[in-house]
Amino acid sequence: MPENKTMTIASGRRMRNLLTNPKYLMVYATIGIFLLIYLFGALLYGGRGFTSVRTFMLFFSDNAYIGISAVGMTLVLITGGIDLSVAAVASLTGMIIAYGTTVLGIHPLVCIGAALLVGVGLGALMGACIQYLNVPPFITTLTGMFFARGVCSLISRESISIKHPLIDALAGFKIYLTWPNAQGEWVKIKPVASIDLNTIAFILMIVIGTIILQKTRFGRNVYAIGGNEQSATLMGLPVSRTKVLVYAFNGLCSVLAGISYVLYVKSGWNLSLQGAELDVISACVIGGVMLSGGVGYMFGTLFGVLLKATIPAIITFNGSMNSWWAKIFTSVLLLLFIIIQRAVIASSQWVKKKE
Repeated sequence: MPENKTMTIASGRRMRNLLTNPKYLMVYATIGIFLLIYLFGALLYGGRGFTSVRTFMLFFSDNAYIGISAVGMTLVLITGGIDLSVAAVASLTGMIIAYGTTVLGIHPLVCIGAALLVGVGLGALMGACIQYLNVPPFITTLTGMFFARGVCSLISRESISIKHPLIDALAGFKIYLTWPNAQGEWVKIKPVASIDLNTIAFILMIVIGTIILQKTRFGRNVYAIGGNEQSATLMGLPVSRTKVLVYAFNGLCSVLAGISYVLYVKSGWNLSLQGAELDVISACVIGGVMLSGGVGYMFGTLFGVLLKATIPAIITFNGSMNSWWAKIFTSVLLLLFIIIQRAVIASSQWVKKKE
């Protein structure tokens, strides 16, 4: 058989395996449903600006804090765990920055450094409790959530606005998108569209998360633990260290999400982001991360966040629907993806038995 024909057959097999691999089916489903819903919104409200570059960029900037936190949550869910403290830690970050900057007069960078120590330390502590004390992740992180919320209320029960040149500069940072006009001059896109610091941070964290999962030994260990922790232990993989580091990294992502939210609202409040942990978890699940562990990709998480952002945007452009419909439609999507997950797992088991 000619060498070129052999390479073509091999390439075709790799492509077929890539398209039919159960691990990727959830990501394909997420991308497909996102495109369908976006097309639906474009057909209904394209003339009102739904398909504009500005609206699309708002999907990123308005949901950056959810997306940044979802990067860390993706790793946690792949290991077979869960973290309910992410929103509370993000809120605590905002309170530390707001109280330290506005009330105590401390420079925001010092406050951010303190928040990083608290968030990463709390994440590592929860990971250690889960691994070494065998406390279920649900209970451990629920405790962490109560602790972070309690500390927020101890700091202040009032909303604290942040007025500092650095915060104003970071929050106001924008890269305006341009394109060439008929005269060859670069002009701003109309309506004006821009990329802010939160959008850059969101995309950067997705890239970092992808590199960690797909290109590092640590990422391979994360998948192995989620697939079968006992087998990973027998293989000599550093299970304990990996799980503690995963929760510490998730704590880091929670703090970064809190910083993103501070730049978004320029204030701190002890009750901010209540329930946002469920938004983060649902974005990951809709993005194809298996709740049973072992399967998940950052690319899917990205589209999970965008999909959750598209539904409220359509409702906003409609103008006559109650905003709570977004929660209802999201719950339907989440149920749909859980059913798809179970179907994928069942089909994979059936194929293994057949082989």
